[in-house]
Amino acid sequence: MLHLIKSPKVLQYLFADFLWKIDTNEKVIYLTFDDGPHPVITPWIIDLMNKYNAKGTFFLIGDAVSRHPDLYQLYKANGHQVGNHTYKHIKGWQSRKKNYLKEIAKCAKIVESNLFRPPYGQINLQAIQEIKKKYKVVMWDVLSWDFDTKTSAKICLSNVINSSKEGSIIVFHENEKSIKNIMYALPKVLEHFTKLGYEFKAIPTD
Repeated sequence: MLHLIKSPKVLQYLFADFLWKIDTNEKVIYLTFDDGPHPVITPWIIDLMNKYNAKGTFFLIGDAVSRHPDLYQLYKANGHQVGNHTYKHIKGWQSRKKNYLKEIAKCAKIVESNLFRPPYGQINLQAIQEIKKKYKVVMWDVLSWDFDTKTSAKICLSNVINSSKEGSIIVFHENEKSIKNIMYALPKVLEHFTKLGYEFKAIPTD
């Protein structure tokens, strides 16, 4: 597997109307979390973020929200942003346009947001124009690889520390595979960039 930490420039060029990073000179970083909510990792992340007065953006799977509605309210109560990550975490490149749009619409019934991130970074190409009518498509410029069980926690940390800068959109995950890596890396990421004078903000919806 090709381990791309930074999003390729060619993709950012081809899909220039997607949000890959925030254009700013201010010391601000945008932490994002995919695949939640998760009964173990979600409360842990929120408690940790509160210690640093950090806000994040959580791209949620509709099915998981339906099973953990209390955790969905936890995001809101703590001032975080949420986004649509489809209902069943389907692959856009392997789905029919109609089914893909249905997945997004089903998730939208319980996840109120105009932000959308395609699972696996694979958006259905035939559905892009319709998606853009309702959503800001949020990608990333730094992938932590916390979900990859072959990637060590220390490598996960270095992926983020060495690749992030002002306006970076960083991806972590709220799932079983990521628990070990994110629990090691995220506290150190928050501590490192806080000491450098950075703030952590949620993705703007406008």
